[in-house]
Amino acid sequence: MAHTLAQKILQAHTDEAITAAGQIVRCRVSLALANDITAPLAIKSFRAMGAKKVFDRDKVALVMDHFTPQKDIDSAQQVKLTREFAREMGVTHYYEGGDCGVEHALLPELGLVGPGDVVVGADSHTCTYGGLGAFATGFGSTDVAGAMALGETWFKVPPTIRATFTGTLPRWVGAKDLILRLIGEIGVDGALYRALEFDGAAIEALSVEGRMTIANMAIEAGGKVGLFAADAKTLAYTAARGRKDAPLSADPGAVYERELTFDVSGMEPVVACPHLPENVKPVGEVKGVTLDQVVIGSCTNGRISDMREAAEVLKGRKVAKGVRCIVLPATPGVWKEALKEGLIETFMESGCIVGPATCGPCLGGHMGILADGERAIATTNRNFRGRMGSLESEVYLASPAVAAASAVAGIIAHPGSL
Repeated sequence: MAHTLAQKILQAHTDEAITAAGQIVRCRVSLALANDITAPLAIKSFRAMGAKKVFDRDKVALVMDHFTPQKDIDSAQQVKLTREFAREMGVTHYYEGGDCGVEHALLPELGLVGPGDVVVGADSHTCTYGGLGAFATGFGSTDVAGAMALGETWFKVPPTIRATFTGTLPRWVGAKDLILRLIGEIGVDGALYRALEFDGAAIEALSVEGRMTIANMAIEAGGKVGLFAADAKTLAYTAARGRKDAPLSADPGAVYERELTFDVSGMEPVVACPHLPENVKPVGEVKGVTLDQVVIGSCTNGRISDMREAAEVLKGRKVAKGVRCIVLPATPGVWKEALKEGLIETFMESGCIVGPATCGPCLGGHMGILADGERAIATTNRNFRGRMGSLESEVYLASPAVAAASAVAGIIAHPGSL
């Protein structure tokens, strides 16, 4: 049968013939991932199973990114437990301290994920790697423990929704705007346990980093995975990181549950308003909303292209009085490149707070918590009530360009209005 991208990747990792969506298949995994919040739970389950060693010490990744540097005794204990497990098991890919970064930016940068891989992670945004053509999805910690021990897991083959983006992207409209537009159209449960497969001229024009931004937020539409064909751009990206990958695309004639088409021509940047990622409006409809904080970073928009976009807007300008603008490059590699290109200097001259490579405020962890009544715009992926701190705070989601422009204006603003 003709396979969608999801079916094609799973087929390569199972000995069973995939013939239809909904089928249960047992698959070999390429990588099992956990972080400083979820790894301790996975380790507890791993031990309860009676497992004595991980299936492959090179195919388990443990990334201490959510509370790095450790913010209190509890978070330090979490990391200590995980560190000791990594040492005991001889895990090759354990990251902490100066070599650590936000997991979903770090692993692609290190060449640990790529086209055709099956990746399971104890973090919902594991779907990021679909931007490289990997079937990557978030699991509970117990299921990840099983994958770490066995090197395999089961999936229900998801039906696929194909989203085609046509036209040419206008100035200041990018990947974040495209995924927010889709979520605004279908809702936070519109792709529940579906694969989202992205294509079209506007998608082909995106950088690989932009594709990862879109794949990252597939989960915000309920998606199991967000997938992109592995084209020449993808292969150049992974080759630069030491991998040898082959092109990957859906088969002609593959059957889709639903097909959506979006014309991006003339599109305006968009913003997701509180308290759901589906509450999406053109920036022009929310301009003027006052702000207390701006966050530029995260596994969604903390890569070097995002830093460049924000710096382009901020250069020669100052963050508005009374606004905290926090910039968190997502990995040490991004940090060093931003330093080399003068972006860090631009951020600091503009009055930004530049912090380490950490998830930080995205999950209401640290380094940017909101008080009662405070309002933030962020390049992160979720704006549920209380996500960044107080239950009485508000979070708006936007691209790096809109976030940076809003930091300068002190209100939500279109970058072209500065």
